[in-house]
Amino acid sequence: MPVLKCERLIVFTRFPEPGTTKTRLIPALGEKGAADLQRRMTEHIISTAAKVSNRPGLSIEVRYEGADPDLMQAWLGPQFAYSMQGSGDLGRRMARAFDEVFQTETEAAVIIGCDIPGITANIILQAFEGLQKNDLVLGPARDGGYYLVGKKRAIAADANHLLFSGIKWGSEEVFTQTLQIAKRSGLSFILLEPLADVDRPEDLHIWHEFKNHAANPAEAQRISIIIPTLNEAPTLAETICHLKDLNSLEVIVVDGGSEDDTVELARSSGAEVIQATPCKAVQMNAGASVAGGDVLVFLHADTLLPKHFKRQILSAVNQNGVAAGAFRLTIDSTAKGIRFIERMTYLRSRYLRMPYGDQALFMKKTLFEKIGGFPELPIMEDFILIRRLRRQGKIVILSESVITSPRRWLHLGIFKTWLINQLIIIAYYLGIPPERLTRWYRREEDKTGN
Repeated sequence: MPVLKCERLIVFTRFPEPGTTKTRLIPALGEKGAADLQRRMTEHIISTAAKVSNRPGLSIEVRYEGADPDLMQAWLGPQFAYSMQGSGDLGRRMARAFDEVFQTETEAAVIIGCDIPGITANIILQAFEGLQKNDLVLGPARDGGYYLVGKKRAIAADANHLLFSGIKWGSEEVFTQTLQIAKRSGLSFILLEPLADVDRPEDLHIWHEFKNHAANPAEAQRISIIIPTLNEAPTLAETICHLKDLNSLEVIVVDGGSEDDTVELARSSGAEVIQATPCKAVQMNAGASVAGGDVLVFLHADTLLPKHFKRQILSAVNQNGVAAGAFRLTIDSTAKGIRFIERMTYLRSRYLRMPYGDQALFMKKTLFEKIGGFPELPIMEDFILIRRLRRQGKIVILSESVITSPRRWLHLGIFKTWLINQLIIIAYYLGIPPERLTRWYRREEDKTGN
């Protein structure tokens, strides 16, 4: 598919005049305080937008309320185009912006607001990349609206206006209603990760957390969660749901050709979805290649991360001498023998520093790329990766546990699964090719009759 040549990023904002901006925050901040917050958030989003200004064919426009072009240019700089938003509700103003920009040579346009601190340059670029193959891109806001909308010029004019008609603006139904319209109109679409906006007094902590992260470079690092999937609909929604309360987090689901609802569930949960050959190592490498985070976490679709995993991971990877890490393992079952598996996993991880993939391996992206990623083998990919990482530094095992499904152990039998794993490792050290080990393992699976 040809790359779109002319693109426009449109920033919606309001001039920070006390008493007329962020009025819902005035009871908490006062008129001047609310206006000052509007000013700072706008300057932040403009700074973020400027980071993508070198994308070929991309121009940036500021659509504003409450001032004139001279005031706006004096405030934000002469490098952008400026236009008034005009009259009407938010839907009419956005429809007008798209109408006017598509009267030029622009082929794809994206609108963002200024009250979402979590918007990054990478998210903006993901939006434009998504429009290469889709009619529509949406960034869901956690309050039920959306923080980003992007479209192609090729969308029919009636579908263009339908997207902004009959919407209960300011309600929790905005995103859902828009998605329903898109589906009825037959538009292909992609969803970005959910983010939180700052609109009410109870949202102010989002801005404060953002400022604290900016002041602490380690805390400001972004995490990308990479989840390889193949027919994981029964478990995936809960796994992603555990990640929803984090702002600066990227979730990438790499699907290997699922025939169930895995892909639809992932997208509706706000994850980015890409496709890859159905091989876990290939899928995880594909996810890492598009990840925008500084730190990569490789997570199984049936595994839940602990509550404060973000803080623990960032603290670990920023310690001197640490190459990578993982969590302790808890298996969600009371079946006889499960506690034995957990104990053996703990001993192996702690004393041999050899965690496996079901323990949520994490490391900095730069190091992952340096060692060449996962070996693209059908089996033993996590084992070999950890051996490579051990040559780069310490492997840390965090005290908190991930909780994983017992299905793998119950499928073949708990002790049989453990024994097969040990035999595979021994065979690998004896030089038996991983492809041959895979065939043997699959034959053992077939014997179960499942």
